[in-house]
Amino acid sequence: MVVAQGLGARDPRNDHEAATLLALSKRLAALLGYDHAGSAELDAVRASAGPDVSVYLVPPDTIVGLDAAAALGIRSEDDLFGGVVPYPFVATKSITHPVVSPQARVPSGWSRQFAHRLGDAVLAGFTAFDRDDALDAAGRLIALGPVRVKRVRATGGHGQAVIHALTELEPVLQDLQEEELQTWGLVLEQSLEDVTTYSVGTAKVGDLRIAYYGTQRLTPDNRGEAVYGGSDLVVARGQLADLLSVDVPQAVRLAIEGSRAYDQGVARCYPGFIASRRNYDIVFGRDRAGRERYGVLEQSWRIGGASGAEIAAMEAFAQEPSLASVRACTVEVFGDPAATRVPEGATVHFRGTDAHAGPLTKYSTVQRA
Repeated sequence: MVVAQGLGARDPRNDHEAATLLALSKRLAALLGYDHAGSAELDAVRASAGPDVSVYLVPPDTIVGLDAAAALGIRSEDDLFGGVVPYPFVATKSITHPVVSPQARVPSGWSRQFAHRLGDAVLAGFTAFDRDDALDAAGRLIALGPVRVKRVRATGGHGQAVIHALTELEPVLQDLQEEELQTWGLVLEQSLEDVTTYSVGTAKVGDLRIAYYGTQRLTPDNRGEAVYGGSDLVVARGQLADLLSVDVPQAVRLAIEGSRAYDQGVARCYPGFIASRRNYDIVFGRDRAGRERYGVLEQSWRIGGASGAEIAAMEAFAQEPSLASVRACTVEVFGDPAATRVPEGATVHFRGTDAHAGPLTKYSTVQRA
């Protein structure tokens, strides 16, 4: 039984996110050969299905807390599409960077070793859980050039600002609640120009395991702001390591190696971590001096923007066992849905007007590589 856990009156997410979660969970049920319970309450599903029925969760967010996961019946990556982390901050981009000093404030469970294990796989940056630490970090980074400041729970390109002077950080800090800062942290990292963002990831559903690489697109939303507009992926059977055995461009190879370092570091530094869906964003660009830089920006261990493409690829592999690789993409287009052309054969996840985002169309496609 597949349950899209988290939908319902208590879930404040946007209409298009809820609709997409429900649509993708239905496709996952078909892949697994399970019944689809939609957004029904988990306790009700278990009560009606009986103790012998397997329940597979599709939560909208990474599950925080090993006890919470156990209470939901999650014991391994075969029990959900997403991930489990031991502490709240581990689910965010805050773990990507070290804190600014040995004396800096950190939350309970913070690993000082993780960011150091990543080395050159990330950009120059810091995570701060305290206002004074944030100011200290910004002062050090501004010497390298513009600094990108990120609220760690924001997604899709939102909640970010680029600062060029220390005084520009003050409005960001004033807008940030102290509880949010102490619990989740604030990321400050070197800002690049002429950037390309790669996606590298892996997913497992039943006996199907895929790995992929590709690029992200930005698109103007209904307010004209540049936000996530979709992903174009090359998807193969196997794991991240298998991608290194094929001929890929050097930038892609670096992105894959950086993602593997991040993935392995989390498993070592945060015991109890579980994930059946792992996605990493890696940026390539130039710094203020024109030098080429790259680094892993963040991770996603939950259903995400590229998941429509991931599931489409798995569906293709399930239908054709001899198929080795495919190209899959997700597309998000803002504006009048009636004026948005959707390719023939595409799977539409949302087409309508979202109460917050406005008119929007989301779909995925898949074809042979």
